[in-house]
Amino acid sequence: MKNIQTITSKENTVIRLTHAIVHTQRRAAKEGLFIVEGLRLAEMAAASDWRIRHALVTERAMTGERVRVLIDTLVERSVPVALVTESLFSSVSQTDTPQGILLVMERRKTSLELLHSGVQTAESPLYIALDRVQDPGNVGTILRTSDAVGASGVILLRGCADVYSSKVVRATMGSLFHVPFALEVTAEELIHFAEHEGLAFLAAACNAGASTYFAADLRRSMLIVLGNEANGVSEELLRVAKHIHIPMRGAAESLNVATAATALLYEALRQRLYA
Repeated sequence: MKNIQTITSKENTVIRLTHAIVHTQRRAAKEGLFIVEGLRLAEMAAASDWRIRHALVTERAMTGERVRVLIDTLVERSVPVALVTESLFSSVSQTDTPQGILLVMERRKTSLELLHSGVQTAESPLYIALDRVQDPGNVGTILRTSDAVGASGVILLRGCADVYSSKVVRATMGSLFHVPFALEVTAEELIHFAEHEGLAFLAAACNAGASTYFAADLRRSMLIVLGNEANGVSEELLRVAKHIHIPMRGAAESLNVATAATALLYEALRQRLYA
């Protein structure tokens, strides 16, 4: 098939590059690439407008109809596809039970300016900002939930988990390719962005002065900040934000940050749809 080559050597340049990206975070960042592995994620990536550098697939995986359809789609997009042995695929796989399909994808340039330029102005924007949220599962889940509610974008401040790491990519369940985001933003830049765009600035916080989140008007143009799993939102951001909290009646001291994000985002959606 056109645009498909067979690779059997681990010294092949495609395999060596893929191996380096999988096993060396610095190399992946330098090359501006990341890995998407697994059939469902690969299908969602192929259906998006993200650029795919190349794909690896095993002969066993090619016996599946969905994989063959996916490969046809990639070939139509002029994506180079390599048919590799099971052992070669295992050397670059990041999962315990590989599905035999892997994409090497190009990272996107992000900034607050690009994030703003892509926002539809028909209704009030809703942004979520993450302040040093370090667990990849939390970051991925928040991206997925933000996509589900139609949030305008997710802003990741410096110190957050790498959005292009395999754990974050998997946790997004494909939402990485749909929800806009900005990376490596400073607290100062975030504050300026909120002021410049006329966004209400809210922060999830557990203190005596915080309002309950369902009493807050979440229909306005706004930005909601959620903080680090252990330490919460930084003092620099808390000083300029209105504090909101999620009431709890049990013995738990706090909610998981991804759970808190879900509660806040869906309350905002409820108010915007029905209030």
